[in-house]
Amino acid sequence: EVQLVESGGGLVQPGGSLRLSCVASGFPFSTTNMKWVRQAPGKGLEWVSEINSGGDITSYADSVKGRFTISRDNVRSTLYLQMNSLKLEDTAVFYCGLQGTNLLGQGTQVTVSS
Repeated sequence: EVQLVESGGGLVQPGGSLRLSCVASGFPFSTTNMKWVRQAPGKGLEWVSEINSGGDITSYADSVKGRFTISRDNVRSTLYLQMNSLKLEDTAVFYCGLQGTNLLGQGTQVTVSS
């Protein structure tokens, strides 16, 4: 059974930073491309970033490019999202998932507020 457990969300002021983690199990993480998506209040899912299995190819939504960094540790089966210079509009529930599927974790809430 695929399990994805996100953590690291919280309340942060504009300009602050957070690091999200996603521990994966139940599938071959080291050979699976992964992604982060988010859902802001009252809106649909938005793709944020993705990373290939080897961790050397990444891509980002324009809205987060230059501020967010996706990475992974295949030994620990963990996906990360480093978020810097957070803005009010980054407030959302963030989910990790398997690229090319609808499989997502339970999500972690990120709230950016002054």
